[in-house]
Amino acid sequence: MSSSPIALTLANVLLRPTLGSRHGHQRIFDRIAVEAGETPGDRQFVDDFRSLLGWWAKAENLTPVGWQSAQVFVRRHLTNRARVRRLIAEHPGIEREPIEKPVFVVGLPRTATTVTHAVLSLSAEHRGPLLWELLTPDLELPPRQRRKAVTAGRRLVQGTNLFAPRFRDIHAMAAEGPEECTFALPHALMPLSQALMPEYEAWYRERDFVDDYRYLKQVFQVLQYGRPRRRWILKSPMHLGNLDALRTVFPDATIVWCHRDPVTVVASFCSLIEHGMAVSTRPLDLHRIGALWLGLLSHAMTRGLAARAAIPPHALVDAPYAWLAAEPATGAPKLYDAVGARWTDADAARLPGAVARPKGSRPHRYDLARYGLTRDAVESAFADYNALRAEVDRA
Repeated sequence: MSSSPIALTLANVLLRPTLGSRHGHQRIFDRIAVEAGETPGDRQFVDDFRSLLGWWAKAENLTPVGWQSAQVFVRRHLTNRARVRRLIAEHPGIEREPIEKPVFVVGLPRTATTVTHAVLSLSAEHRGPLLWELLTPDLELPPRQRRKAVTAGRRLVQGTNLFAPRFRDIHAMAAEGPEECTFALPHALMPLSQALMPEYEAWYRERDFVDDYRYLKQVFQVLQYGRPRRRWILKSPMHLGNLDALRTVFPDATIVWCHRDPVTVVASFCSLIEHGMAVSTRPLDLHRIGALWLGLLSHAMTRGLAARAAIPPHALVDAPYAWLAAEPATGAPKLYDAVGARWTDADAARLPGAVARPKGSRPHRYDLARYGLTRDAVESAFADYNALRAEVDRA
């Protein structure tokens, strides 16, 4: 990988004196919790993030920017949780908001989940949560406060593009564009894309995610309260390993499962992780990235395949990669029909913008061997999934 961008190097130099505060992570967490405003009865939620910050503080090769990012991550989730609970206490009707027949786009990362989400969000009858909304979920805001929240979202995107310039070529973000549930879910795999934390990985693998999805539903109820009701279009590759919990909380959800060759998927995703993690961890162990994410993604797939057996056929849509990646003009109407939605001329007119790469972005190239992986290893890890893919392709 190329050397650090100058902006990232300077930020790490300026923040270097703060890195020693990792040893006092308990005091830092206490301060964050007070600032966030913990609500009664939320001790377990808070304690889980206390553990996370402690594991993050011990992460190998964590940079000063990485340590600051960890604190920002924890502060955002605690602050949002306190706000959501306060709003529900003030407006009990929020929890009566029906989140009816939402669509969840799932699948391994790099399987066109992002473009599928964007295309499904085109309809005036649909609503995909915007990045700035997921970062600061709230009721309808006055114009000044709304501009402030949008600006905060733009700064996050600008910071990502500044510190990891190639990240935009792989996964472009926009503050006012639809984004994935990962930003609102309390515990997804996002921390492991920034730091090496074996304790968090082990904890994550054993976690029951039902409460996390109950909270996710509350976030969407807050965003819907007092506003026109439209069908939610939601997305995250990280849902794949938690389909059982997702369907417990959203029993009438339609699952759109995107498919692609896992050999390509793993290579592409490891490249994305490399560029993102380089902001927070230096030096990087690329072979460790490969081993970690091959294990995490194959574990998620095993859980996803097990949960798939209980999904009624009418609630499951298989979306081959070619539908939107190769043939969007014919694939998009198929996709809408499959989820029971109307494809209109207005949607068709907006389709090119939804599937286009950002202007100025460069091609994304990747190599499985760079991460110490082989085609045989990946195909062995995903043997059961490849059998399913063959069935989907035949259909």
